[in-house]
Amino acid sequence: MSLFDALVKYGMPWVPKPIVSRVARRYVAGESIDDAVRTLREMNAEGAMGTVDVLGEEVRDRSKTERAVSQYLDLLSRIEAEGLDSNISIKPTMLGLKIDEDLCSDNVAVVVSRAAEFGNFVRIDMEDHTCTDATLRLFRRIHDAYPRSVGIVLQSYLHRTTADVADLLPLSPNIRMCKGIYREPRAIAWEDFETIRANFIYNIEKLLAEGAYVGIATHDPYLVWAGMTAVDRLQIDRDRYEFQMLLGVDPELRSIILSAGHRLRVYVPYGRDWYPYSMRRLRENPTIAHHVVRAMLIR
Repeated sequence: MSLFDALVKYGMPWVPKPIVSRVARRYVAGESIDDAVRTLREMNAEGAMGTVDVLGEEVRDRSKTERAVSQYLDLLSRIEAEGLDSNISIKPTMLGLKIDEDLCSDNVAVVVSRAAEFGNFVRIDMEDHTCTDATLRLFRRIHDAYPRSVGIVLQSYLHRTTADVADLLPLSPNIRMCKGIYREPRAIAWEDFETIRANFIYNIEKLLAEGAYVGIATHDPYLVWAGMTAVDRLQIDRDRYEFQMLLGVDPELRSIILSAGHRLRVYVPYGRDWYPYSMRRLRENPTIAHHVVRAMLIR
């Protein structure tokens, strides 16, 4: 990382909120469900699928988890009513994981049950390493009841990921593989860029070869190419995998993937908690953060 990138990355907390908002518009659909629906229509028109996330995490108040459940139920109903090609993503800590694991499980079960009624699907996101074991337990619990309606996320920068893949494979799981974005200690996470890439490729190939459904979640062109070559070499049917990208990140690469005949899903976040999400994305990607500096200079 260059000195300039480091200054941009670590100086983000001091950037005025209105400036962050100007840049965040590209990466967040908006604050309302109508904003999310509008963005999903745009993605569907491009030929992409969607997965919608109501922004929020680290909830410590039970009443807030109830509101989150209600928001997700409304979202599923709206997706169904509008005929949108989209599923949803949920963060366990928004639904009570840091309050009580059983509370979170009950809340997630309510959401997944509604998704199952609509023939839809829920992706349980993976958060930082303090949540990994509990999130995997949660996934197994919900998967037992709704095996076709729920999936999980694994992160290739964690040392444990290959072992987690082996443990989950007997379930014929639906797994999104990503690099990982949280700052984790070296004792549990790979830090070298090429090592993380290699672990990503190894694990998506293992999942594909052994019958899992795989979400190849990356904006790294090298990993996109590796995913394309893996599905070609292994002769994987088109309905057994998809590429996944974040809203607003490299739309040209999105077009390349779709033009090559692959299915692609765009992560569409919305909600009033856009600021913490945007700050995390900006800190993880100094290239995006450059746009913040530019916005400050031309305001």
